[in-house]
Amino acid sequence: MIHAMINQSSVTTFILVGFSEYPHLQLPLFLMILTIYTITLVGNVGIIVIRRINPKLHTPMYFFLSHLSFLDICYSSVFTPKLLEILIVENRTIFLKDCMTQFFFGCACVITEMFMLAVMAYDRFVAVCNPLLYTVAMSHQLCGLLIAGSYMWGGLCAVIITYTLLELSYCEPGIINHFGCEYSAIISVSCSDPSFSQMTCLVISILSEGSSLLITMASYVFIVVTIIKMPSKGGLRKAFSTCTSHLTAISIFHGIILLLYCVPNAKSSQLLVKIATVLYTVLIPMLNPLIYSLRNKDVKDTVKRLIGSKLHRHSM
Repeated sequence: MIHAMINQSSVTTFILVGFSEYPHLQLPLFLMILTIYTITLVGNVGIIVIRRINPKLHTPMYFFLSHLSFLDICYSSVFTPKLLEILIVENRTIFLKDCMTQFFFGCACVITEMFMLAVMAYDRFVAVCNPLLYTVAMSHQLCGLLIAGSYMWGGLCAVIITYTLLELSYCEPGIINHFGCEYSAIISVSCSDPSFSQMTCLVISILSEGSSLLITMASYVFIVVTIIKMPSKGGLRKAFSTCTSHLTAISIFHGIILLLYCVPNAKSSQLLVKIATVLYTVLIPMLNPLIYSLRNKDVKDTVKRLIGSKLHRHSM
């Protein structure tokens, strides 16, 4: 069936290889990814709902966390449904416009999430270093501006990179050795010189990754210095516990980015790139709500209260 599609030679249609070279893994992968995707949706929607119904969570930290959850839902939903489809359906085609749309939203979500994590690091810096001025310093206006700035920068970068990709022409048969429209996968099927697009992508990547990491690292340097200077052990433990969840999320997020984009572009590494992308697009959005909720007493109390009230209603 795939060969028949190749013979049609349409440059407006791509064929996603996915994991078709491992037919025995198709069904187990489908079931595993469907389970993770379901947990991702339930977990992230849960964080948003819990934050709304618990007044204790109406703080800047949880305002940012609810936006992180929203981004995780969007990002996971950009790639996962198509991945699930090509795992069980013989037809693995994707139209050029759908491919570019998928790339645009995926790129926008990644860059926005990068800065959302940096904003959350700055929030932890203010909370630990200036606790008495926290509510004044992290005003509703500032929180709104930081969120709007993150979304606008993510959207702007995605528009620029997607535009450079649309300017390229694409070769027949248009076989993409990936399960989605990831940047290097799209470039690999281009007939024209991609150097301008690659340079644009490199500049935006370095600028975004570098500035977001700089904000994060600077925030945590000040946090560590403040914690060391604290006279009481109890204050030290409390300050550190507020940052541990965020540090875990940052380490996983940036760790997989570096794994994905520092892999040499060789055929032997294509499977590794696909696996890293699965971790990045499917696993990280599931882990974030677990990381933040499992370490937070207020979140756990709200969940217990919700479950308790539902059980009480059923027993009546």
